[in-house]
Amino acid sequence: MRCGDFKTTYTADMTIFESRSARIMLVLFLCVLFSLPLYTPGYLLDIINRIGIAVIGAIGLNILTGFTGQISLGNAAFMAIGAFSCGYLGTKFNMPFYFSIPLAGLITASFGMFVGIPSLRIKGLYLAMATLAAHFIVEFLIVKWESVTGGVAGLTVPTPKIGSFAIDSDARLFVLIFVIAIMAVLFAKNLFRTKVGKAFVAIRDQAISAEVMGVNIVKYKLLSFGISSFYVGVAGALIAFQAKIISPETFPVTVAIDYLGMIIIGGLGSILGSIYGAIFITLLPEILRMATTSLSGSFPELVNKLAAMKELVFGMLVIIFLIFEPNGMASRWHNIKNYWKLYPFSH
Repeated sequence: MRCGDFKTTYTADMTIFESRSARIMLVLFLCVLFSLPLYTPGYLLDIINRIGIAVIGAIGLNILTGFTGQISLGNAAFMAIGAFSCGYLGTKFNMPFYFSIPLAGLITASFGMFVGIPSLRIKGLYLAMATLAAHFIVEFLIVKWESVTGGVAGLTVPTPKIGSFAIDSDARLFVLIFVIAIMAVLFAKNLFRTKVGKAFVAIRDQAISAEVMGVNIVKYKLLSFGISSFYVGVAGALIAFQAKIISPETFPVTVAIDYLGMIIIGGLGSILGSIYGAIFITLLPEILRMATTSLSGSFPELVNKLAAMKELVFGMLVIIFLIFEPNGMASRWHNIKNYWKLYPFSH
């Protein structure tokens, strides 16, 4: 009886899809995924679109924090830069979305690398405070730079089009978001099979040892900030297309905290964990809202109290989850998968 994993080469150990059955399951999953717009109601499709955007942003933050060990609370600021850059390019220059989205990502990456300069001298909570300060700087610029951002009134983002074909519905936006999300996942998975990705992990595990071994700390820390910010900027651009109207209130500092929660709950240093965390954090408030709504007919007074305590319930659930699964959802899935790989001799 075959039991466990048997890999005899480095190439086999680094492969993304370990077996033919894994590739078949992936194809089936993608078929189901892209069939969702055919039968999913508009409200649920909107939630799924938000999950897709959150996956891109969470992967970006995990590259920086989970894989490189650089704590950041600037995700909301980077998203805002990506969103307003994309909106400005589309409004002022009539730039097609397939140019404005990557260009917005590059603009955000440039700003992210600039913000990452303090990471060369500071780390831990001090770096977190530096990135948090960057958030308030960006927020101030968005409010005051009215010729670009529209100020407090915000900016109307033009509908993305391919020729005369307008991506003006949740179903059409779904395809755009998840095509980009799949590309983001594949790039990130392959990134950590390369020298660059391994340098990120080496810096996270032991920066001094990595430098002694010849890793250019300055280069790879800034590169990590750049790649991470590019991901987050692209996520911000997609938020702009989904929301259609963006303002400083669209990107509060709580967005950065939510994304940090995604990678912690999903699993630091795990692409799959970023996906799980994005799904969990996006769905949990919706589930709580639906639960309180379903009780409105029978217990109206209880519903009012629960609605006021929704944030408390959300926080308690997150804390309980972290107590019982501190390594994240990806670690739990890994343990379950290993159990069945070794079955019936698992112990």
